[in-house]
Amino acid sequence: MSLRDRWRHLIDTLLPTYKSRVAIVVLLGVVAGIGSYLVYMSRVWSYAGDDPATCINCHVMEPYYATWMHSSHGTETTCNDCHVPHDSFVRKYFFKATDGLRHSYVFTMRGEPQSMKAIPESQKVIYENCIRCHSQLNQEFVKTGMLHGASITDGTEMVCWDCHRDVPHGGVNSLSNTPNAIVPFPKSPIPDWIKRAKKSNLD
Repeated sequence: MSLRDRWRHLIDTLLPTYKSRVAIVVLLGVVAGIGSYLVYMSRVWSYAGDDPATCINCHVMEPYYATWMHSSHGTETTCNDCHVPHDSFVRKYFFKATDGLRHSYVFTMRGEPQSMKAIPESQKVIYENCIRCHSQLNQEFVKTGMLHGASITDGTEMVCWDCHRDVPHGGVNSLSNTPNAIVPFPKSPIPDWIKRAKKSNLD
């Protein structure tokens, strides 16, 4: 057997059979189709921006959108102004991705509590953004010894929301406390051509 024949025999041995290749291609097509459907239905592209309406892609966020919208922060800030880091582009989008995946898992598994509370990583980011936006005021507090940077990490001192708990989401809010929260209705993911076809079939 020549070297070329041996090489071809080795390739034929390592490669899957024709039927196996067809099955793999079909399986990959199914996975790609389901993945594309999930990406489209969950509007993944909307999470790259800063539009607050993105947060109500998940209905459990409606009370928080409604309370923010009617707060003093509603006209001046977006959700991302407070809830994602702004010190670097990489950290901002890495945090958005990891936090978004955690949210997706919790909401998909129906593990969200009635009243949501920021996890320690999010609390640190929110605290950083309080200081970022209100830097002059915070510097005055630091100078007088009323506030220091370790407050959020060691829990020994008060942080901004210990006093300003009503800003921007109100004192008490949850899924049951704001049952009739009026928020923008997310755009339907069903394409217009399907809606027209459905309507013409009904007529």
